[in-house]
Amino acid sequence: MAIISEAAPMARSFLQVAATEEVVSPLRVVQIEGLAILKIIKHCKEFSPALVTGQLLGLDVGSVLEVTNCFPFPIREEDEEIEADGANYQLEMMRCLREVNVDNNTVGWYQSTLLGSFQTVELIETFMNYQENIRRCVCIIYDPSRSNQGVLALKALKLSDSFMELYRNNNFTGEKLREKNLSWVDIFEEIPIKVSNSALISAFMTELEADTPVTQCDYDRLQLSTRPFMERNVEFLIECMDDLSMEQQKFQFYYRNLSRQQAQQQGWLQKRRAENMARKAAGEEPLPEEDPSNPIFKPLPEPSRLDSFLITNQISNYCNQINGVAGQSFSRLYLMKALQEN
Repeated sequence: MAIISEAAPMARSFLQVAATEEVVSPLRVVQIEGLAILKIIKHCKEFSPALVTGQLLGLDVGSVLEVTNCFPFPIREEDEEIEADGANYQLEMMRCLREVNVDNNTVGWYQSTLLGSFQTVELIETFMNYQENIRRCVCIIYDPSRSNQGVLALKALKLSDSFMELYRNNNFTGEKLREKNLSWVDIFEEIPIKVSNSALISAFMTELEADTPVTQCDYDRLQLSTRPFMERNVEFLIECMDDLSMEQQKFQFYYRNLSRQQAQQQGWLQKRRAENMARKAAGEEPLPEEDPSNPIFKPLPEPSRLDSFLITNQISNYCNQINGVAGQSFSRLYLMKALQEN
């Protein structure tokens, strides 16, 4: 009895533990139901090449973010009240799903993209808006144009914690980036995707599977023509290079103005020091060597490096796509050459 009485004061309720010892485990994997993936693919392909978005629903369980359902956002006209209508539509859809006992917890959103051109400031702003209300969320990116090449172009992204801290402070100067050791590859984090299906769905798909092992998708992978895909990638790559050149011109202009200001400051200081030496010789009080009211001492604002980081990310993405498609194309060409020789 003595042991029980001593241990009783140490017992705590579940609410007390949850309120005092909340440990957030890092996100390791995004588990998506097969039906949710099919909904995303269907929505994105129906409206391609137009870009569409939708809501992801599911549960946040430990280090796994489970996506169990989704629903599309309607395409709105320019003259409609986009924000108000969009919020009302989401709330109404989630209320209807709750009434039929379907998961209605928001865990992020999905969106389509064209040749991987998704790394924009708008995507970052959407992430920050979600982060204000949701502890952990992801964005599922689906690229119908790449999927036509025989690849399931589906990826889950989130913003890195170090980047979100800098974005909240709106401080993307070179000094701050070096202090945080943040480069252009540290903006987004790609989370592995795991497709999950119930045993009944797996058994049903096995029954529906055709007897022949060769499908139309297998034939599509053997297409030798990659010209349209390569041309669009090269066009987008050239546009990104032009945008990056314009960003570099901004920094060159900033550094020219900075060097000109520093030269003016040195000339003013030399003039003030000579004047103070003359005042000391005349027995007068020297003037201060710093004058904050002087325009030449006003610090010049350094341009943000966020746009250049995003453009560099996009250039890397286009280069990787060109490299991957070119490698597959060469493999198919060598295969066809060997078949013709035989």
